[in-house]
Amino acid sequence: MRDDDKIGGDFGLGEPNNAFAKYFIGNSYLKPLTNPSEVNLFLANVTFEPRCRNNWHIHKSTKDGGQILICVSGEGWYQEEGKNARSLKAGEVVTIPANVKHWHGAKFNSWFSHIAIEIPGENTYNEWLEPVSDKEYDKLV
Repeated sequence: MRDDDKIGGDFGLGEPNNAFAKYFIGNSYLKPLTNPSEVNLFLANVTFEPRCRNNWHIHKSTKDGGQILICVSGEGWYQEEGKNARSLKAGEVVTIPANVKHWHGAKFNSWFSHIAIEIPGENTYNEWLEPVSDKEYDKLV
């Protein structure tokens, strides 16, 4: 896909995700859909260029928490530690429980966008871990 009007799906591409760039291989873009000062639920459209993925990470929480991904365009991957990677495409939903190590990102030949929903919880924060190496990523088909 290279139709610039559709990168990011109907929500659009957003701005370079510079604040979190150190936790990604490749370029990602962020388009907030809610304002945390107005509502206690953060939603953002996150777009990954081809081969872009975030590091392994954990959405930590002592109660509730976690994340939901709603895939809106392109094709991507989601993987939990110790499990096979799951292929993703528009219309699919991933529910990520709190305290589960995982990563997500675009396939090698596709842009990929998902809406990320941070589930409210107690004492929530993200623990960013090691990158997904090219060796690990290149095994995916």
